[in-house]
Amino acid sequence: MIIRAKAPLRLGLAGGGTDVSPYSDMYGGAILNATISMYAYATIEPRNDNKIVFKSIDRGETFEYLSTKFLDIDGNLDLLKGIYNRIVKDFTKEALSFELSTYVDAPPGSGLGSSSTLVVSIIGAFAEWLKLPLGEYDIAHLAFEIERKDLEMAGGKQDQYAATFGGFNFMEFFNNDKVIVNPLRIKTEIINELQFNILLYYTGTSRLSSKIIEAQVKNVDKKKEKSIEAMHKLKEQAVLMKEAILKSELDKIGEILDYGWQYKKQMAAGITNPIIDEIYETAIKSGATGGKISGAGGGGFMIFYCPKNTRYSVIEALQKFGGEFRRFQFTKYGLETWRV
Repeated sequence: MIIRAKAPLRLGLAGGGTDVSPYSDMYGGAILNATISMYAYATIEPRNDNKIVFKSIDRGETFEYLSTKFLDIDGNLDLLKGIYNRIVKDFTKEALSFELSTYVDAPPGSGLGSSSTLVVSIIGAFAEWLKLPLGEYDIAHLAFEIERKDLEMAGGKQDQYAATFGGFNFMEFFNNDKVIVNPLRIKTEIINELQFNILLYYTGTSRLSSKIIEAQVKNVDKKKEKSIEAMHKLKEQAVLMKEAILKSELDKIGEILDYGWQYKKQMAAGITNPIIDEIYETAIKSGATGGKISGAGGGGFMIFYCPKNTRYSVIEALQKFGGEFRRFQFTKYGLETWRV
């Protein structure tokens, strides 16, 4: 028997960073995101030889352990170990024997939520294998707790919920880790036009998002007015983006993206750099009306909104930077699991 799962990566369209504590606890956060046709995959093959084998295919790493109730967190595929430890602790109470293989369509540090999406996919595979009674909110919250609390990895809450639910969602974040996911009903022709107008550009560099997020957290803790005001504006941006998409006011999308980008740069040091600024300005001069860096910043993917037929001139203008454009489609579905 083989158990498989896949969960989609996401584009954060507005409100990024307002899902990170302590800002979301103190003021409440709001984000609009959408899942795309790039995935994190997990495959579980049960074994009966009292061994646990982890294979990260895209990273080229394999680790083998004797079956035990707890695996030490030692820097080697800690995400996978953290999930296993929690599954045993909360559900099976007994050690398991299996091989877990993973693959992600985007590199770590890409800004598309790859780590959290992988966690969701792996939890989904375990839930399918062990028939765990977990709904969508349960899976997303468990993924959040494993990353942010068990493994103490810096970050927000949106990625786990985007990967689990899928589609276009307006998410609200409150104190005590409460999250409300509001799916948006968007006409097919609007989704098609957004898909045509949004360019997904990989800068060719990854970044360590935890450093930027830690700086953001410190700015809130120290009550730095400029940073907090920037986050307020980004929360406002999420509402503006939701209204523009639902009202089919697509001419406003680029302007709203640019509005958010100008404030995002004020949240913490390291979000942008001279190369990212040059790429952004080149895209704007070539016909894009707005854009942003995906995720915490510092590198990874960027998106640009290119109305009418300006996508072609923007693609041509950005060739000199050596990055690459990735084709994608927006997806309706979140986490999916099945057996072979």
